[in-house]
Amino acid sequence: MKIVVIGGTGLVGSKLVGKLREQGHQAVAASPDTGVNTLTGQGLAEALAGADVVVDVSNSPSFEDAAVLNFFETSTRNLLAAEAAAGVGHHVALSVVGTERLTQSGYFRAKIAQERLIRSSAIPYSIVHATQFFEFIKSIADAATKDGTVRLAPVLIQPSPPTMSRRPLPVRPLVPRSTAPSKWRGHGSFGWMS
Repeated sequence: MKIVVIGGTGLVGSKLVGKLREQGHQAVAASPDTGVNTLTGQGLAEALAGADVVVDVSNSPSFEDAAVLNFFETSTRNLLAAEAAAGVGHHVALSVVGTERLTQSGYFRAKIAQERLIRSSAIPYSIVHATQFFEFIKSIADAATKDGTVRLAPVLIQPSPPTMSRRPLPVRPLVPRSTAPSKWRGHGSFGWMS
């Protein structure tokens, strides 16, 4: 099966491409590094030619509210249009657990917009909600730091390493769309102050 991984050279994507190849799939890593730009559409038609499934694990280069919203809306529109033109059978998108509950976050609002575009497309899809990855803890703490003080909510978190998956992201690549997105979480939760 030809599976194109958008963001296929990044933290999550590179690991996914490797796992898919181990399982015998023709996995294509698609990213700006390989000549595929979802914001401009450059290289999309060529990368998606003959693809059965597209897995989008891309991420915005900027987390500023307007920039991240523009990234997810523009890249998702371009990607879905290119998938429709190429006859792709299934779209899989990586999202974040709790997006609908943290609407004060510009990043989560952008992920909600991305999910809305995917749900409104004619392409069968799966949206996989995963918890934050351990590798992002430093950037989360950095973003919560102001004047040398880290301000974090007194809540439990449950991050997972991107290699923890019990199954590959394109869980059910050719099944009808699901009304209950998959949710992945790490092992055990802890508080920031633990």
